[in-house]
Amino acid sequence: MNGEIRRAKIENILKSSAVPVPGVTLAKDLDVSRQIIVSDIALLRANGLTILSTNKGYIIPKQSACQRVFKVIHTDDQVGEELSLIVDNGGVVKDVFVYHKVYGVIRADMNIRTRRNVKKFLEGLSSGSSSLLKNVTGGYHYHTIEAESEEILDDIQNELAEKGFLAKLQDYEPVDFWGEEESNTNV
Repeated sequence: MNGEIRRAKIENILKSSAVPVPGVTLAKDLDVSRQIIVSDIALLRANGLTILSTNKGYIIPKQSACQRVFKVIHTDDQVGEELSLIVDNGGVVKDVFVYHKVYGVIRADMNIRTRRNVKKFLEGLSSGSSSLLKNVTGGYHYHTIEAESEEILDDIQNELAEKGFLAKLQDYEPVDFWGEEESNTNV
């Protein structure tokens, strides 16, 4: 098998796998050395394919098709409930940010995907040495939520609304926080 065909097979294997694939496994399946796999991965990357190397093997990250920004408000005690609601419905909490009238947008990455991530986040807060970012703006804050479909984002939005967590945008708040023509911000 020539290199081009082998690299196409590597790409297909990685795209169809939900878990990292060890280089040794690729080498065995394609009947080549591990070093050939390393070279093929480098060539695939050079051609623009995003392949991550992990301690468990190679993986092509799955791209979520949809994102939406939600403005929310809740108490400190409801943080776990809010985050769990989002991940239980298939969402990923990409970030948290606030819009401060003086400082503008203040943002922090979160990348919370599972209840385990929620638990670790809450454990990190339990020390009491830091406060939630939402407390800078009286509880109002925003999350960029990523999901596989608009339907999932709609379900998340509906459940956030049912729990009373959704908040309306104010006149002074910019609708487009990231400088794009079209905004996915809910109102």
